[in-house]
Amino acid sequence: MTEITSLKNKILDGREITADEALSLADIEPERRNELWEAAAEITARFCKPVFDSCSIINARSGKCSENCKWCAQSAHYKTKADVYPLIGSEECLRAARLNRSQGVKRFSLVTSGRAMGGKDLDTACEYYRTLRSEGGISLCASMGLLGKEELQKLYDAGVRRYHCNLEAAPSFFPELCTTHTIEEKLRTINWAREVGMEVCSGGIIGMGETPRQRVELAIALRQAEPESIPINILCPIPGTPLEKQAPLTPEEILDTVAFFRFAHPRTTLRFAGGRSSLKRDIQLKAIRIGMNGGVVGDLLTTIGSTVDEDKRLVDDAGYSF
Repeated sequence: MTEITSLKNKILDGREITADEALSLADIEPERRNELWEAAAEITARFCKPVFDSCSIINARSGKCSENCKWCAQSAHYKTKADVYPLIGSEECLRAARLNRSQGVKRFSLVTSGRAMGGKDLDTACEYYRTLRSEGGISLCASMGLLGKEELQKLYDAGVRRYHCNLEAAPSFFPELCTTHTIEEKLRTINWAREVGMEVCSGGIIGMGETPRQRVELAIALRQAEPESIPINILCPIPGTPLEKQAPLTPEEILDTVAFFRFAHPRTTLRFAGGRSSLKRDIQLKAIRIGMNGGVVGDLLTTIGSTVDEDKRLVDDAGYSF
């Protein structure tokens, strides 16, 4: 029995693999990749329903962020061509949410630039959420930075039931990418979100120069967040950012990462997020089969995604219902 099979069987028996066992998956030989992918697909089939968890986001406040995250087009530290604008108006926000609801998308989130949302902008966003909650038909999420418990409570009271705060990268690698905040601060916000009653969405970005073992390290670190949803972004190098010349991952490296995360999180929704459109359709189908059972659909933040209809066809071909 191979180590991959042994770890797979441990998970199928309802047990959790250790950090060291998970890290060993990053060291497998390239010729054994198919074995790793097939094992992850078996775990997905056992623990996850064949229903694709779709969500949509709107870039509700853009640019001029004080944080120096090296991957981000919206950081004020770098000269990029990202749009800069204040909080969007009610009409634009509600139109986007209603359109996605009419297309059968399950979740909708406002995403705002900046270290943390607060003041009048937060109060205005809560008004938007209250309107959407009264209409029903779509679950409400928010991604508004390193909020405190009081701000998170306001969002919860307005109808938000899931909060997004990515760890972004392995603890051993994150300080090389950002020095204006820490993973510990992210986990504090995540813990407060749980305390007010929210679910958690937390993941990261791959392809920023990390090693395969650091991708596994991120997956293990995310266990502290206990997320219901883990978005996996593939870096889209943005001109003007320090990572603009970062070499892309191979499709095989991306599929390996999906498998790593499925081994570490057998029951959690793994969510296709930014960068997916750079993958050929057959690779996207493989990723869904291996473990990607959710996704951000439609246009994304500062990059173009795909249309909802295209995603519905992709999901259907992968054997999932939308």
